[in-house]
Amino acid sequence: MMTTDCFALMGSMGWMGWLMPLIFLLLIGLGIAALFKYLFVSRHNKEDRS
Repeated sequence: MMTTDCFALMGSMGWMGWLMPLIFLLLIGLGIAALFKYLFVSRHNKEDRS
């Protein structure tokens, strides 16, 4: 039910309705990748300096 409503809303908005969720997922993915990079790369750099 919820998926059908979501697709109906996306279809009524035209190409922007399909572009916005893709951009949103891309930004979430980049944020998660940046978080992992920050956590693991900064930890390795601290060990190298010691």
